Amino acid sequence: MLQVIPELDAGGAERTVIEIAEAVATSGGRALVASRGGRLEAELAAVGGELIRLDMKTKNPVKVWSNADRLAEIIAANGIDIVHARSRAPAWSALWAARRTETCVVTTYHGIYTAKSGLKRWYNSVMARGDAVIANSEYTAERVRTEHGDLLARRDPALSQLHVIPRGVDTIRFDPAAVSAERVAEAKAGWDVPEGAAVLLLPARLTRWKGQALAIEAVAKLNTERPIVLVCAGDPQGREAYARELRELAKAKGVALRLPGHAADMPAAFLAADAVLNPSLEPEAFGRTAAEAQAMGAPVVAADHGGAREAVAPGETGWLAAPGDADALAAALSEALSLDAEARAALAARARARIVARFSKTALQDATLRVYRELLQ
Repeated sequence: MLQVIPELDAGGAERTVIEIAEAVATSGGRALVASRGGRLEAELAAVGGELIRLDMKTKNPVKVWSNADRLAEIIAANGIDIVHARSRAPAWSALWAARRTETCVVTTYHGIYTAKSGLKRWYNSVMARGDAVIANSEYTAERVRTEHGDLLARRDPALSQLHVIPRGVDTIRFDPAAVSAERVAEAKAGWDVPEGAAVLLLPARLTRWKGQALAIEAVAKLNTERPIVLVCAGDPQGREAYARELRELAKAKGVALRLPGHAADMPAAFLAADAVLNPSLEPEAFGRTAAEAQAMGAPVVAADHGGAREAVAPGETGWLAAPGDADALAAALSEALSLDAEARAALAARARARIVARFSKTALQDATLRVYRELLQ
């Protein structure tokens, strides 16, 4: 099979590419990936995947069309049975190539795509044009039905209309028992945390809708005896102006802010945190970091919308706060930080058990392979 994705850097879609490549290779198939590549290349190779370097990130219409020619050549040369597209621009190339070569095509809705015009809705619609369409949460699935129900209705009645397969958490990698105290100490040392300070971790790329500024506002409202350090760990992706804005806001509000960039050891980072935030201003399609943090037993506070409502069970495994409300976020964080050792341990056990039962990497892999088998049959 052939997966297509713009890059292989950090991100939920990119991580899922590695996980499905692993499942295909383990099942005895060939797992090819067409992409620009990135920091996850070594992981792809380690699980048995093969990278075909191609500029799948381009949105230039001429290059998107020429990429279809190249993908058609790859399909023919490698005897590809299924093409799986995970982003809109490369999905158009993949769809055209698959149609020319009479190859099955799968699309996965990894994000919530907005459309303010007919042209944009058409551009987004490629993600609902696969022979099989996968949504990464019930929330995403409902958005697909609302936006592209007409396309789904035209599908072959012998095939499933829409598959809901939540993103998976690698519960072996994200296991508190598998992370040494030395790894946790190393993660914390990189954040320059004063002795005795509480750590609030917001793991997300630096972009406004992820809610970093809101988190600063909320932390400024906390009234705790312990000093607090807010760690916003994620790639700036060239948004240096936004990073400066966050530093200036934190200084004005008296908040100790750290912007360490990409965190390579996320399991250790979650264990080093007293609480993990996912305060997105717009609904997340799923909210993978919230799920991974819960697998590590970290108290999680997320915005009460989108896929976070499926990942977090409020009052049981974490907290959901009104989106965009700094006071609500501060109140939830205050509760999370006030847990005593016994209550925190009980919450951690419940959170991990729920993630293992509902959102494991193995469940994602098995469900996706079933979709492939349905198409091939």
